Formats: sequence, C-alpha cells, structure tokens
Amino acid sequence: MTVIGIDDTDSRNRGMCTTYLATRIATAIEHAGGTVERRLLIRLNPAVEHKTRGNAAIALHTDIDPTDAVEISTQFIDSLAISDDPNTSPGVVITDTCTPHSVADSVIDFCWDAIREFHTIADTVDLIEQVGYHHQGWDGGRGRIGALAAVGAWAALTEWTIEHIAYRQFNRCGTDRDVDEKSVFEAAKRQYPAVWDTVDREEDDAVCVPNAPGPILYGIRGDDVAAVKTVAAEIDSEPVERSSTFITNQGTDIHLRPGTIGSLRDNRAYRVTGTVITDPETRPGGHVFVTLGKRETTEEDHIEETSSKESAVLTDTHHLRTKPSNPDITDQNVSSTITCVAFEPTKRFRQWVRKLRVGDIITACGEVSNGTLKLEKFAIRSLTRTTKTTPICPGCNRTMKSAGRNQGYRCRDCGTSSPTQNKKSLDRVLSLKWYEVPPCARRHIAQPLIRGDFDAPIMPER
Repeated sequence: MTVIGIDDTDSRNRGMCTTYLATRIATAIEHAGGTVERRLLIRLNPAVEHKTRGNAAIALHTDIDPTDAVEISTQFIDSLAISDDPNTSPGVVITDTCTPHSVADSVIDFCWDAIREFHTIADTVDLIEQVGYHHQGWDGGRGRIGALAAVGAWAALTEWTIEHIAYRQFNRCGTDRDVDEKSVFEAAKRQYPAVWDTVDREEDDAVCVPNAPGPILYGIRGDDVAAVKTVAAEIDSEPVERSSTFITNQGTDIHLRPGTIGSLRDNRAYRVTGTVITDPETRPGGHVFVTLGKRETTEEDHIEETSSKESAVLTDTHHLRTKPSNPDITDQNVSSTITCVAFEPTKRFRQWVRKLRVGDIITACGEVSNGTLKLEKFAIRSLTRTTKTTPICPGCNRTMKSAGRNQGYRCRDCGTSSPTQNKKSLDRVLSLKWYEVPPCARRHIAQPLIRGDFDAPIMPER
C-alpha cells in the first residue's frame, strides 16, 4: 500500500484547504483505477508558529503505484496550492516500502513530536531520506513536516473521531455561504451526542460552517460515521460539489501532556493541577486571568488528573516523551506559578473562571504561550468553603481592629478582644466538575466533555 502525506497547501487569508486538495487527489486516484482505503486528517501542535489556521495534515492510504501517486499528487499541488502567499510552503511525502501499520519507529516518534513538540525542515528531510520515502517541497517545502507526521499517524495513534466535509462549487469560493442554519440546528439536535460541535446553541452559531475563504461548505464532527453523514444529508444548503469523510484525531485532547507548575514550557499544551492563589481578574477586552501555584499532594489526598481513557494513553512511552526534537529549544518562563487566562472569545466559559476563589484546587488544560496557560477546560478538585473575616465586637456590633502583629483583634470602644479571625461560610456555585469552553471557541484538537470518560462529573457545553 502507498501512503501519501500532504500539508501546507492553503492560506490563512486567501483560501484553499488541504483537505479539499487531498479529496481531489483521492478522486483522481479512483479515476485512474486505484482505491483509497482511508483518509486521515491529523491535527498537529496548535502552537506552531507557521501553521495555516488549524494546522492539519492529510494522509491518503491507497493501492495505487507510488510512481502514479507522485505524478497525481504533484499535479494537483502545482495547480491548486496557494502559491502567492509567502506563508504557504507545500510539501508531499509518499511511501513505497511500507504499509500504514508498519512505518519505522522513528516516523512514529516524529508524529508524536509533531503533535506535542516541534520539528525543523532539516531534521524532517534527514529522516525522510533515512527511511527512503519520496518527498517534494514547494517554496521551501515546510509542509513536509506535517506530511511525514501524517504518514506516521495511523501507526502512532489509537483514538480516532470522524469528520465529514462538504465542499461548495469551486467557483463560489470567496462568496457568502448559503446554508440554512435552522436545518443545521435541527439535524445536530437529533444526532447529539454522537455528533458534537456542530452548533453552539447559547451563541446561536452554526460552528460547522466556516467563515474563512475556501472551498469548505461545512464540516460535521462526531464519533459515528453514519451519524455524521446523516446530519450532513439533512442540511439544506447551496449545491455540494463533492464531499469527503476523514478519520481524524480531532476532539481527543491528544495535544495535552501531564505537567507540573514550575516545569511548563512555552508552545506546548498541558494538563496541570495547582492551587488558585489570586482572585480572578477581568482585564480590558473582557479577558479573565487567574494565577495557580504549586500544590504538594500526598498519598492520602492524591488527585487523579486524568480519565481512565487518558490514563491508559499516558502509559504509552510516546506520550511521556519530554525531550524536544529541536535541541535549540530550551525551557522558557519556568516559574513556581502559572497565570491562566480565559479569553473573551470563550464567552460564557469566563463566568466559571470568575467564580474561582483563592485556595481552590483545579486541574487546568491548555497551551502555554508567553508564560500564560490559555484555558481550554478545567476541573475543580477542591473548593474553599470558608473565608476569614475580622471579628465583630459582641458588645457594640462594630468591627474590631488589629491589636498588632500576632496579637489578635480588639474593640477600641469596649475593650473586648479576639485571638483570631472568624470563619464565614462561602456560598459556592462551582462544584467538583469539569468545565469547558463552548463549541464556538473550541480548538479542533480539544476534546469536548460530552465525548470523554472524564474522572469527575462534567458540565458539557453545546
């Protein structure tokens, strides 16, 4: 079997989509008498600087001869890839000596690092040459990084979801999409939760319909092939030129790794537990910030940070890799605290962050950038139930004043005293649950709570 890996053929501002180009290649393979057994859509590290939108690469598993695969793939990249955007740098990698299950261990490792770390073009090309794959790059060929990662994905990963993508007539690209949102909401409701992140009901937003220029009309995500195709079939819209169903690592949280405060590095994504040490602060723009500090755990109060499914994943040696692929990358912003932020686009998620209090213990998930963790979800592990207040004088009902350092409190009028502050019960809205950003703010690779086997009750957004 031949594996074709493709990446970086689109543009943030000028359209195209690597999934569309791959779909065209798949159609051409079938017209040439070949079959495409599997189409993979692989989301890579969302913190990569040079990504185009969602940082996705594609792999096609086909029985066509590698020589024909090279000819067809390069023809479509030449004709469809965005060539006038300096940030677009297409690449293709094609195997002719292995099956999708039997790629070299070094390629499997490469895939993992592409999802959680970084690669350079130089180390990518060196590995491609070592394993003997065909490759070609355009305008620098940075896309060979994602392409090689996609080649290794089927052997590297074990958890998959589905996306069914409908494409509009190509000459309509750049115009407003004509999709009946009522039909989208109705179809999504009927198939939920097997199909997820199709709409955001609170924001009244059909999130499956993109705003960016390009050929995608809508993309339906879920855990069941039949369900996603059913939703797509029930959507009223402008004509669909073609469609494609991808197996993908979207919605799996595969980008997250276990971390500890004090050892987090920029441009990686973590799952980290800490104690809230500052009250939440809403800053200009509506962004909400809160700071976590280290928490020492004991055998008795150990907090299980992962779901049973995630725990199984974390035993895999590839998931536990800590050495960056690029030796030039060093630890940055290492601190005994981490600032977490819920940005304004996360909308109603911010209400939960604002309700955190000093002393709460949470598990926070998200990407670290410039020393700040961008929240995707969090779990409450322990809640502060009381707060300290200055004592009230029982004689005159006035607030006592400090009697001096370590001398308690005294009423200046009555002379009564109290050795310590009083405790007051707090009425907490939060509970020991997982909370997440809404569908309108969800990253492609982030796992919706509704589809996971999480280690605490969940508050899914839909």
